[in-house]
Amino acid sequence: MSHLNTFSNSVIVHIDRFSLSKDLQLEALEEFKELCLSSGTKVSAEVSGKIDRPSPNFFVKKGKLEEIKILVKSNKANLVIFNNDLTPTQERNLEKFLGARVLDRTSLILDIFATRATSHIGKVQVELAQLTHLSTRLVRGWSHLERQKGGIGLRGPGETQLETDRRLIGQRIKNLKKRLEKAHNQKEVNRYARRKGKEKVVALVGYTNAGKTTLFNYLTKNNLYAADKPFATLDSVTRKNDMPELNNILFSDTVGFISNLPTQLVESFKATLDDLSSADLLLHIVDISDKDHRFKVKEVEKILKDLGLSDKPTLRINNKCDKLNLNNLESLSSTSQDQIWLSAITLEGFQSLFEVINFKLKGKISRNWVSLTADLGWLRAELYSLNGILEERISDQGLIELHLESFQNDLIKLLEIEGCTLIEEKQTQEAI
Repeated sequence: MSHLNTFSNSVIVHIDRFSLSKDLQLEALEEFKELCLSSGTKVSAEVSGKIDRPSPNFFVKKGKLEEIKILVKSNKANLVIFNNDLTPTQERNLEKFLGARVLDRTSLILDIFATRATSHIGKVQVELAQLTHLSTRLVRGWSHLERQKGGIGLRGPGETQLETDRRLIGQRIKNLKKRLEKAHNQKEVNRYARRKGKEKVVALVGYTNAGKTTLFNYLTKNNLYAADKPFATLDSVTRKNDMPELNNILFSDTVGFISNLPTQLVESFKATLDDLSSADLLLHIVDISDKDHRFKVKEVEKILKDLGLSDKPTLRINNKCDKLNLNNLESLSSTSQDQIWLSAITLEGFQSLFEVINFKLKGKISRNWVSLTADLGWLRAELYSLNGILEERISDQGLIELHLESFQNDLIKLLEIEGCTLIEEKQTQEAI
């Protein structure tokens, strides 16, 4: 359901309604321009400005409206894209006045999503978001949509074409919601299986184009599509890592966030965003080389709060440090348990990442003596396979005593097994 494939020439309009600073205005305009180019359209002209109260009929005031019209005519543009949300009435009036197709910010992002979605569930989520948005825009006023059906076999009360379209869209939305609910239930089953298997899940979140997929590919030895453009990833993917430093941890790559994320997308991508709520730890990936990274960090934090995830354990990853020419990223990371500095390209800083992830999920490493009854030989063999045993001895009572190096959380789970007992420090000293 792409809108832009038949349009090649566009005028883009960025109107500031929030009294942003000059730097943030420029960043918002550049981001908007990047979104437009990413959609495949050619940007022929740009219009920017400020407004306190939008016009109910055209969003912009008369002077700005005339400026846009002149640019549309002079550039022979057949598309005008607003970096703002428009009402159906405003959209219809603008199209009539400008003589060109008009899209707002939400329609643009939905269009990009439509071209990026690859999986079945991703396509269903995008279609649902598009139809939900379209259902509020069946007011274009084309005469054929307002005429009642008539003629042989169609006489009687009848219904307008507009009503028919609304009814059909409504039915389609219901069917899509049922599909997503089924997908959601399947994901719940998968998550239950993971919890039962005691696997920890780490989800990667962040602003679009922050480098999440590149980092994910390295951690999981995967080969997902990664590109330097907005919304290269739309489908949530979960994979197990095969690194000895991160035993039994699953990583999830998720869709990137953006400022003023359309509400239709948040709702439609519930099945994808549910992966965040079930995660044990969030890695907030930040493009630290971006001069406006602070603004984008706040936007991501705002979206996480709206999703009810602000209390979820989170580790900030300052990515793309290779662009800043920073020295000794490991030492920078060692100063905090809440931030890691690294480069997913040069792989510098990853040792600190492994250590902090383990600490956040499993607690600090400790050394303890435990005793095992004779029937727990299988547990002894398993601990040896994990290289966790430093020393072994047999007690006077014939119990197996092991000197373990383990994470605190792993030790707690170990002691839940019947026949496995922690040897107190006093007992250990007496044995020595």
